[in-house]
Amino acid sequence: MKKAIKSVIAVALASTMAATALAGCGAGSSSGSAASAGGSGEKVTLNLGYWDNERQGDTMRKLVAAYTKENPNVTINLQYTPYKGGEYWTKLDASMNGGTAPDVFWMNCLHAKKYVNGNMLEPLDDALKAANIDVTKDFPTALSQIYTFNSKVYAVPKDFDTNAVWYNKEIFDAAKVPYPKDGWTWEDMVATAKKLTNSSKGIYGIASPLDFQTCYWNTIFANGGSIVSSDSKSTLYSDAKTMGGIQPWIDLILKDKVSPDINTLTDNSADSLFESGKLAMCYGASYMIAEYLSSDTIKGKVNLVSLPTLNGSKGNVINGLGYAVYSKSKQKEAAKKLAAWLGSAEAQKIQGEVGAVISARNDAQQYFTKTQPSLNLQVYIDAVADSKPLPTLTVSSELFDNESKYLKQAWAGTMTLKDACAKLDADNKTLLEKEK
Repeated sequence: MKKAIKSVIAVALASTMAATALAGCGAGSSSGSAASAGGSGEKVTLNLGYWDNERQGDTMRKLVAAYTKENPNVTINLQYTPYKGGEYWTKLDASMNGGTAPDVFWMNCLHAKKYVNGNMLEPLDDALKAANIDVTKDFPTALSQIYTFNSKVYAVPKDFDTNAVWYNKEIFDAAKVPYPKDGWTWEDMVATAKKLTNSSKGIYGIASPLDFQTCYWNTIFANGGSIVSSDSKSTLYSDAKTMGGIQPWIDLILKDKVSPDINTLTDNSADSLFESGKLAMCYGASYMIAEYLSSDTIKGKVNLVSLPTLNGSKGNVINGLGYAVYSKSKQKEAAKKLAAWLGSAEAQKIQGEVGAVISARNDAQQYFTKTQPSLNLQVYIDAVADSKPLPTLTVSSELFDNESKYLKQAWAGTMTLKDACAKLDADNKTLLEKEK
C-alpha cells in the first residue's frame, strides 16, 4: 500500500465519469438479470478485480472457492491488474468509461471519494443489513468512516494496516545493544540508533525515508498535528504541531547522523536496505511482513516493537482497503451480495488465517497474529486505538506530489522546514479549491 499510495492518478476521472453516465452503458458479464441474480439460483458470472496477486492471490482464490461452494450458481472470475505505475486505476477508469468494469473490485481511501462523486460506486447498506453486518460495530471506527459518504456505505472494509518498528536482532547482538521495548520514546530510539550506526560496515541505526504513511505522519499525529483542516479547505503544514512531528525525521539525517541521506534513500528504499542487513531498525507497515520474511538475509533474525512515543504521546496511521461494487454492473444484486459476504466473519477468517494482511473485522484480527507466533504482530492491532486514517480527498495524489516536492528539499537540507511548509500551504490552497 505504501508504494501504491504514491502512485499518481493520471486520468481525468471526472470527465470520464460524465461520459460514462451519458453513454448509459451496462457492465458485468454473462447471464441473468440484475433482479434475478441476487438469489433465484439462476447462473451468474461475476468479475472480481484486485491488484496484489503475489501476496494475496492465494487468499482471493480461497475466498472464491468458499463462496462458490455455498453458491454453486455463481461463477467468479478473478481479474488481477498490477498496481505499479497506477496501472490498476488507469485500467479501472478505462473499463468504467467503456462500461466493462469488474462487478466487485478492491478500493482504497485515496480514490473512493472521487468514484463516489462520479456515481460509479453502488451503496451497500441494504446488502450489509441483509447479511447482518453493521460496519459501525463490526469494524474499527476509523475504517468504517473511510468508506462512508453522506451516511451511505460504499465499500465493505477488507483489511487494514498500521505501523511498527522492525529491528534486526543480529545487528543488535553484535553491538551488544538491548532490543527495544514497547513504551519507548523517540529519544530512546535515536540513542539506540546512534549505538548501532557503524559507518565502517555501512550499517545505519534507522532510516528516514520520505514516506508519509509509514513514517512522518505517525509523528505528526503523535504530536497533535494534522495535514488537512476539518473542512478540507486548507492544509496545515505550517502549524507548529505539524512541523514538530516532521522535524525529528530531518534530524535523523542532518543532525543525528543515524540515517542514510535522502539521495541514498531515493536510490535504495529503506525496505531494501533493511532486507539486505544494512539497517538495524526500520519503520514498517503490516503489509510488509511477507516481503521482509522472504529475505534470506534477515529471515529468522527480526522482530518488531510499537512505534516510540513523541513528546509523551502515541500516534499511528491506519489505512485499509474495501470491496466496492460498480454501479453499472448488470449483476448488481449478486455483486452486492458477494461484497457483503466478503465482509462476513467467515470470509475474514479465511483471509486472516492466510496472514498476508490483517482482516478488518474486529472478531477476525486475532487470526493474523497466530500466523507468525514468533513475531510481536500484536503491536499492529494494538496501534488501532492510537491511529488516524488517511484523508479522503479527491486531490490526494496532487497533494502528495506537492508534499514530496518541497519536503524532499527539507530532507536534503537545501530548504528549511518552515519554508517548505509555507510553500506547501500556499500551493495546496489553490489545489483544495477543487475539492468537493
